[in-house]
Amino acid sequence: MSLNHTYLNNVKALIFDMDGTLVDNIPYHLEAWLHFLSDHGIHLLPEEFHAQNHGTIDEMIARFFPHVMSEEKIIELGTEKEDIYRRIYKPHLKEVKGLSGFLETMKSKKLSLHLATMGDEVNINFTLEGLGILELFDSITGGHEVKHGKPHPEIFEKALKKSHVRPEECLVFEDSGGGIRAAKAAGLTVVGITTSHTKQELMEMGCDEVISDFDEAQKLFED
Repeated sequence: MSLNHTYLNNVKALIFDMDGTLVDNIPYHLEAWLHFLSDHGIHLLPEEFHAQNHGTIDEMIARFFPHVMSEEKIIELGTEKEDIYRRIYKPHLKEVKGLSGFLETMKSKKLSLHLATMGDEVNINFTLEGLGILELFDSITGGHEVKHGKPHPEIFEKALKKSHVRPEECLVFEDSGGGIRAAKAAGLTVVGITTSHTKQELMEMGCDEVISDFDEAQKLFED
């Protein structure tokens, strides 16, 4: 492990992305997006969608529907997409291996736990309540609270402020290139999780350490 115990012993807060980090749900978001766009006459291959998959939900809707000028309509379209996602993913909702045990162990070590996700309030509650871990988080920062989506560092800057710790006392868990770049731009140390990318890919994206699940995360903090 490349993160040494001296550093980890000084960590006071952990910040987690949600989609692809707490849950391995990115394929379901992709399915929902393609289904939603197809319903509106926009037919994309997965790789064509991935090239445009960044930012807040409002930014993405505006990108796919450049003719829509009404903020109300943009919100309505975003809500429609997320409704499709929750319907598709609900039967499959489960945590990444070892997550709840890891969170409980970190709480017992007096570390504070924070969420920084581009997901909206409904999806956050859907996920955290569905997993039974909502009460373990000391703060939650969602996409509805920021103007700029990842890879802009705004969401991590907000989460860091809520944590009341310095960047060098915080560790971020992320799965995506945009999230990793956002966290690094905020001056944070990043642990990547291999739900969507390989260890090599995540290290090349800038991660300081990579894990496959939260049982491995637990080992980072073992003496």
